[in-house]
Amino acid sequence: MTLVLNEEQLMLRDAAAGFLGDRATVAHLRALRDREDGTGFDRATWREMADMGWAGIAIDEAYGGLGCGYTGLGVVLEQAGRHLSASPLESTVLVGATVLAQLATRAQKEEWLPAIAAGERIVTLALQERRHHAPLETAMKATRVDDHYVLDGSKCLVLDAHVADAFIVIARLDGHHSDHHGLSAFIVEAGGEGVRVERRSFVDSRNTGTLLLRDVRVPESHCLGTAGEAWDGLERALDIINIGLSAALLGLATEAFERTVAYLQERKQFGRVIGSFQGLQHRAALLFAELELARSVVLDGLRAVDAGEDLRLCASAAKAKLCQVAELATNEGIQMHGGIGMTDEHEIGFFIKRARVLQHLFGDSHYHLDRYAALSGF
Repeated sequence: MTLVLNEEQLMLRDAAAGFLGDRATVAHLRALRDREDGTGFDRATWREMADMGWAGIAIDEAYGGLGCGYTGLGVVLEQAGRHLSASPLESTVLVGATVLAQLATRAQKEEWLPAIAAGERIVTLALQERRHHAPLETAMKATRVDDHYVLDGSKCLVLDAHVADAFIVIARLDGHHSDHHGLSAFIVEAGGEGVRVERRSFVDSRNTGTLLLRDVRVPESHCLGTAGEAWDGLERALDIINIGLSAALLGLATEAFERTVAYLQERKQFGRVIGSFQGLQHRAALLFAELELARSVVLDGLRAVDAGEDLRLCASAAKAKLCQVAELATNEGIQMHGGIGMTDEHEIGFFIKRARVLQHLFGDSHYHLDRYAALSGF
């Protein structure tokens, strides 16, 4: 398979680059941070994104989406990564809609996916309970009582929790610690009795939150798919999510690299631009090669999603590789900018902060290297 974008995907990339470069840049993120914006993103800009179809770009046309697949979404996520664009693209379009698509019944999809595609609802995943990603170690209990379920416990690092209209909560109906069987997914609407959100802020100035559930009653119709059998769909959804996050990391790393190269061509020391120093040229060349390899890994993963292939190996390969490349690109960006790179006034610092958050969401490089090795029989 040729790992290049087709004409339609190139047009989408250029449109995304133009729009985000004008309406959702690092400067806009800085402004949101400085005024301590209560939402964390510009709702008018998000409305425009939804009007362009981005909220439903990977959602099937039968449910009100564009049906462009995850390669199309990956193209947009890459550009969002380049500009550090703040929006619910990750929390709702990549995460929420993907989990629904993998776990929900047809009736549930008809209820929730069109609203997401239209940009009318923000739905996010409440999975993590510890500092590190460990989905099988879910401890939150779900108890069946007559015609409903009762949820009790807490979830941390829930993306855009403070503005979410609903949460997809992963809880254990039965089974023991680390069992595949017994995990279930429930739609819990925000603002209900016993539902509380404590807003948090990541180091990259983006919003997250802790979801606290106290004896929350969930109707049977809000259990996604078959009770106790959520793992297979959840695992595939997490693989898709990690490939999407890898696309965002690719855009971020590429932008950090290009900004650094531009700085090497203008900063002078000892009467010469520092880009003429062979040691810095070698480091830049290595990073360029790593970025080219990373681009192929991401596109291969996106194509695998759209082809319906087994994603476990390629998803962990993509996330592990992009975590490493993004860390290298942002570290080198700070190093080669020197003292100015450490200041808040310069934008390169925003990239290293965003990279560190994306690296840890849904498993860092260590988690995915270990998973890749285990899946490969080591």
